[in-house]
Amino acid sequence: MPQRQHEMVTWIDSQQERLLALVTEWCQISSHSLDPAGLGRMRARLIDDFAPLGRLAGKAAGRRLVVDASGQQISQPVGDMLSLRHPCPTGLNVLLAIHYDTVYPATAEPRQVQLSDDGQMLKGPGVTDAKGGLAVLLVALEAFMRFGPADRLGWEVLLNGDEELGSPGSAAELAVAASRNDLGLLFEPALDETGTLAAARKGSANLAIVVRGQAAHAGRHFADGSNAVTAAAELAVALDHLNTNSGTATFNVAAIDGGAAVNVVPDLAIIRLNIRVADQPEADWAITEVQRLVAEFDQRDRLTARLYGGFHCPPKPVDETTQQLLDHVIACGASLGQQLTSRPTGGVCDGNKLAAAGLPCVDTLGVRGGGIHSPAEYLLVKSLTERAKLTACLLTGLADGSLAWPEQGRFRQAANDRACKSHQSNGHPSLLQ
Repeated sequence: MPQRQHEMVTWIDSQQERLLALVTEWCQISSHSLDPAGLGRMRARLIDDFAPLGRLAGKAAGRRLVVDASGQQISQPVGDMLSLRHPCPTGLNVLLAIHYDTVYPATAEPRQVQLSDDGQMLKGPGVTDAKGGLAVLLVALEAFMRFGPADRLGWEVLLNGDEELGSPGSAAELAVAASRNDLGLLFEPALDETGTLAAARKGSANLAIVVRGQAAHAGRHFADGSNAVTAAAELAVALDHLNTNSGTATFNVAAIDGGAAVNVVPDLAIIRLNIRVADQPEADWAITEVQRLVAEFDQRDRLTARLYGGFHCPPKPVDETTQQLLDHVIACGASLGQQLTSRPTGGVCDGNKLAAAGLPCVDTLGVRGGGIHSPAEYLLVKSLTERAKLTACLLTGLADGSLAWPEQGRFRQAANDRACKSHQSNGHPSLLQ
């Protein structure tokens, strides 16, 4: 290992206590995706903590469309973005991104972050997804700027506050960022405790189907009613039946909302559905099938059915360039004594959007841990420095040319051409309410 890189790795190791403190303190701040006050507090803290790199600037996010409990489509604000650019006109430019919102409501108890007795595991809301990744990004980039050939590599940091909602308000800015960078690094958690990287990712659609019938008194005028709940239940079964001949696509009927008083024939029901697909032809088939079923129910007497939503995350295949980037990450890991592998996953993240906008990216450079989106969420403490060293070495190799990469700017025009189209075709309402 070259002397300068050895100094960089040694410095990162010296940041262990700081990394742990950052994650602990960040996780004590509620930053649920729909908690504006908590998101604001988290942004203020990030501006302070990222100050060694420069001043994070706020960027207003768009809004998300959801179908509410009354079956109406409404608009909601989401968390704003933070960004910092350090471009290099003559070299590669790298996007480093991750979200600062979490899935845990502000009312969730307890919010306590706990370190295990042996100091090896940190438990708490958002430690792994993705506040551990935020810390890794910060320290890795600091290390590169201190010890790496910083004048040969440009970078952009983009932190969004709506990823857990599907990034409806930040999708457009992600596409723009993709168009002005050559590759992307995202700091979502590793797929498992061993540090496995995500390769191909499925695409994901969130849909809401609003079924309306005719209300009537259940005793006096039952025959005058048209039951939206039973119609929705029948439609839900038909949607689930698509799983029997769907290839690798999956249809998850996640909820049916509707009805109230037991003496009233219900006139409203809402089906909430998630679809996962491996590729674009499968996505086209899946949406067509759902549209067909909704149209059939919409033609029934005294019933209407309306479909909202779409694919907020397109499938992310592994092309030749993405595989090259994965190989570079794995090689950097090997040079540090980290044995890494990659595999496909059904999960989605902002990496799907960046890839669709033309940016090769690896999106699981965050910490090792598990239990995400649950009260048992944890991170393995030593992975904080491990993953920071991994990214710092990757940036150094890309900057000094020891890790080969296609000519600077080669992919930017293609990304530019696709950025607007990607947002238009995939910027559907997230419909997660």
